[in-house]
Amino acid sequence: MEQETPAALRRTAEEGARLAGRVLAERFQGERTIEFKRSSIDLVTDADTAAEEVLLRFLRERHPGHSILAEESGASRGSELRWLIDPLDGTTNYAHHVPHFCVSVAVDGPDGVLAGVVYNPMLDELFSAARGEGATLNGRPLKASATTELERALLCTGFPYDVREKPDGPVGLLNHFIRRAQGIRRTGSAALDLAYVAAGRFDGFFEFNLKPWDIGAGSLLVTEAGGVMSQIDGSPFDVMKGNVLAGAPGLAAVLQRECRQALANLGWDPRP
Repeated sequence: MEQETPAALRRTAEEGARLAGRVLAERFQGERTIEFKRSSIDLVTDADTAAEEVLLRFLRERHPGHSILAEESGASRGSELRWLIDPLDGTTNYAHHVPHFCVSVAVDGPDGVLAGVVYNPMLDELFSAARGEGATLNGRPLKASATTELERALLCTGFPYDVREKPDGPVGLLNHFIRRAQGIRRTGSAALDLAYVAAGRFDGFFEFNLKPWDIGAGSLLVTEAGGVMSQIDGSPFDVMKGNVLAGAPGLAAVLQRECRQALANLGWDPRP
């Protein structure tokens, strides 16, 4: 059906992301209602819930037969096409009034992610991709970085919610790359980090224990912009496996090798 082509699904994702982003922007300066989920550093706010409700309503009206996997409301069954949605990636930033967060919307099928959008409403930056059609930022083509040397690379990472209980892998890799890369950033939004790799702003990104809604859209942005997605140990990328490594095309193999070496030295098993 024409309405389920990657290009058409991308248009749906773009429209839905903008709707949810408008909710986040409107509530950004207001008082936050904050609850805790799995740990004291895993938050959900009233804005997460409100944005997800708007996005779910829109997707169900547009594609009532599709499946949905959403961060806050979980899974709903439907067709083999499945929406992966995070209404607010960067919740801790949002809760502290730090304007670095986004909406992430992707749709996948039996052969992988077909379309994905990451939208930062505070900068009005819409990162968008459809399989086989490239990636764009506000309509302009994206291309991953041409960096090939780790010493010249700006990397990005994040810490999983169980980092206090299991710090060795995440902190060990951070310590490893601090000594080798030009610089490392920790921004608090995995979806935006992946979008920034696609845009060539970051040369690489790594993080443990991410969820499909964190990485669905961003992974397609990276590959459609010419970058490389894999698991942290270099094995093939799988949106359902959350130990993620993204890199510029000329740097990805170096990052994979460095990660394997560092984790072996730590005695850390990178499998989820």
